[in-house]
Amino acid sequence: MARAPLNVEETIKRIKQSPSIKVKVAIVDTDGVLRGKYIHRDKFLSAVDKSTGGFGFCNVVFGWDAADVCYDNVRYTGWHSGYPDALAQIDLSTFREIPWDGGVPFFLGDFRNADGGPLAICPRQLLKRVVGQLTQSGFSACASLEYEFFNFRETAQSLEDKQFRQPQPMTPGMFGYSLLRLAQNRDYINALFDEMAAFRVPIEGLHTETGPGVLEAAILYSDPVEAADRAVLFKSGAKEIAHRFGIIPSFMAKWNASLPGCSGHIHQSLWDAEQKRNLFFDDARPGQLSEVFEHYLAGQLHCLPDVLPMYAPTVNSYKRLVEGAWAPTRANWGIDNRTTALRVIQAGPKSTRIETRVTGSDGNPYLALAATLASGLYGIRNQLPLPSPAVTGSGYADASAPRLPRTLEEAAQRFERSKIAHELFGAEFVEHFSATRHWEWQQFGKAVSDWELARYFQII
Repeated sequence: MARAPLNVEETIKRIKQSPSIKVKVAIVDTDGVLRGKYIHRDKFLSAVDKSTGGFGFCNVVFGWDAADVCYDNVRYTGWHSGYPDALAQIDLSTFREIPWDGGVPFFLGDFRNADGGPLAICPRQLLKRVVGQLTQSGFSACASLEYEFFNFRETAQSLEDKQFRQPQPMTPGMFGYSLLRLAQNRDYINALFDEMAAFRVPIEGLHTETGPGVLEAAILYSDPVEAADRAVLFKSGAKEIAHRFGIIPSFMAKWNASLPGCSGHIHQSLWDAEQKRNLFFDDARPGQLSEVFEHYLAGQLHCLPDVLPMYAPTVNSYKRLVEGAWAPTRANWGIDNRTTALRVIQAGPKSTRIETRVTGSDGNPYLALAATLASGLYGIRNQLPLPSPAVTGSGYADASAPRLPRTLEEAAQRFERSKIAHELFGAEFVEHFSATRHWEWQQFGKAVSDWELARYFQII
């Protein structure tokens, strides 16, 4: 069973008594990649001492892309700054022991400014700031993420050797909700479910989706920061566990044009400050959906086209956001409608919630959750009315709803110019994140794809 979080004194005591002389610490970069290292127990204890406040961590982790290529268009760090150390502050509430790594203690941390304040471009700090705004407004929130991901019988070396072409799926064929396929990979499936629970990343459900070797994992709900922590640790942990079975999971949004994409749906609901009453539910209103719910939903719809890169951050994200691919193309909503951007789930006073279906499994969960919550709060603050009724048929045919940007570059340009994005997330974050997305698009523009070779090499 997963242990409940400990208080500070209990955590320090556990580390001092741990049979391990090392501790693993990590932060999450702009792309949602876990970046970390082992440090000696003595260094860890020194880092969490109030007089030191943290430890040095090279700030290049916010100055390069997912392939470790350094940006040349960001202000925060670069060759112009010499890539100094930043202050990384360990969050003791994230304490876990890694069951597949001999029980070594593990912690997440955040980057701070030189003056010790929160770093504006740090995704985890951004989500904390948005949650703080919710708290100040008298709200709390529950959230969870669910991930679809393909699994391949490959190793890092075999994929490199074949240049990532034609990877071998874990299982063949299209077989959604298959108990047979789960049984055929029982050891891996059980390890995912059981070891994640021991790692304090409880999985609520795990099943096959339609597609060769694809699984969907629903992570148990919690407060938003913990939900994002669980999400990023699930993705990283799944890759470490799978390695033991000769399997590589991929959380790429769309790895094959002929197959469904991989979603990273976000479930969320607003509660009162004491977390006793679901503020989306109102038994006296039509559909049992409250006025707060309507403003929150309207805020998400209003802001969605402007903040899309926070949900869909890669070039590949937009290969998933196409018609007929179980992913939305317009800023619309529906009651239990899986073709719209926002699916409203009417499930009584405890479970009425919104499912944001835009995000793929390639999204950074901290940024995606920050976008959902900040957009919803924007709608509440401005008392926005719902712009249109619920879609009852295909969301793709809803010509009245705004069409979402079709490429990363289009989305990044809109985000960079958006007054809403600046209001919700601040100029410093918008400037940095926009620059990283423009960079990503530029790298894509330089690449020569297999499609281009097949189309032009011989015939043109």
